[in-house]
Amino acid sequence: MNATSTARVVVESGGKQVAAHAGLHALGAFADRLGLGAAISEAIIRTTGQLPLHDRGKVMIHLLLLLAGGGESCADVEHLRAQRALFPDVCSDSTLYRSLRALQPEVVAAVKEAVAGVRSDVWRRLPGVWRNGGILDFDASLVAIHSENKERTGPTYKGGFGFHPLFCFFDGTGETLASMLRPGNDAANNAADHVTLLDEAIAQMPAVFRAGHHEGDDPQLVRRQLTARADSAGCTAGFVQGCRTRNVEFSVVARSCRQIHAAISFALDDEARWKPAVRQDGEPRTGATVTELTELCGLSGWPEGTRLMVRREPLHPGAQTSLFPSLEYRFWGFYTDGDGDPVELDRVMRAHAHVEDHIGRLKDSGLLRFPFTDFDANSAWLAAVGFSADLVRWFQMLCLTGDLRGAEPKALRWRLWHAPARLIRSGRQTILRVLDGWPDADALLGAHRRMALIT
Repeated sequence: MNATSTARVVVESGGKQVAAHAGLHALGAFADRLGLGAAISEAIIRTTGQLPLHDRGKVMIHLLLLLAGGGESCADVEHLRAQRALFPDVCSDSTLYRSLRALQPEVVAAVKEAVAGVRSDVWRRLPGVWRNGGILDFDASLVAIHSENKERTGPTYKGGFGFHPLFCFFDGTGETLASMLRPGNDAANNAADHVTLLDEAIAQMPAVFRAGHHEGDDPQLVRRQLTARADSAGCTAGFVQGCRTRNVEFSVVARSCRQIHAAISFALDDEARWKPAVRQDGEPRTGATVTELTELCGLSGWPEGTRLMVRREPLHPGAQTSLFPSLEYRFWGFYTDGDGDPVELDRVMRAHAHVEDHIGRLKDSGLLRFPFTDFDANSAWLAAVGFSADLVRWFQMLCLTGDLRGAEPKALRWRLWHAPARLIRSGRQTILRVLDGWPDADALLGAHRRMALIT
């Protein structure tokens, strides 16, 4: 029996014609195919009026590849720089650092506008992008920072210290349509922040989806219905009214109050009004039931047409806070101005939990590291984290199939981004040959074939 786990080799420096990031090269080629770097470069030059030595669009794309590959600081760009045959003219870590610090808020806004244009082109190629409806998911997350030298960090409500960024995702694709860096002690239920992010998210969508969703627009202009979903942090008059003035439906988690207590207490005596809840696949959710309590709860302070839905399910260990004190059931509810059956509305609202997966992807791709002391530079870093995650999602949806289409960042790195390959020259061409026997070689080759069809 041989218990040795590795082959005995002699290790030397001086390796040539070796590529360590064949998949990241595919992701970068995909960005070039979409014209993402060129669009960003044009936006930065137009805003700043400067023509730097290193094209800023190319610098930004290299940053997005760095983040997708698991990098957490500007210094990690050196691992791309070492692969000159695949990534020519990569800037130094100091140039990347200075470039990000130079991205003032107005420049970041211009870059976001450029990304929105590319996003429109991507959505045009995704016929199923609207399959789950136009749902915008809002949520915030705490990011621990172990330094008091970073501007606008602060203590968090969980006793930590750091930032409290707010996000808006598009449920149909998992894209990060908008993000906002905030101090750790910023209120979770800040209505103004939610409304600002709503406007930024709408601005990221193609024109046909934006129509009728600007503040004060005539409802007759709406061509695609949008719905804003949020947890109890979005349960504020300012946010739901902001949705109403933009012709956006809302669904926000309800907070416990005496009116809801009284309504649930009354409803418990009428078992016939509780309907069986369903899972996301439409199958019955064991033990869970749903009812509408609109007529039992005063909603005079809410926009006209607001409804209150409540779900009850058997109490289980570790259950979150309930709307109503009970030793048998946990009660959970939400306000909405959407039409439809309470059971279906409950099913759709529970899918808001998708945001945890979206935020998890960001935390695994640079969100947990803010390398600057300046708040504006860290805000630019946050925007880049979102751009990188969106680029990966676009690549998955347009170029990958099977389980890789929905794979998490770590799986993509292990299986695709850092795939090894050999570089050879033949017929005046540079050829990248993926390692024989690599399990996902066919997926990488297939991605290149699909990429070639993008015009």
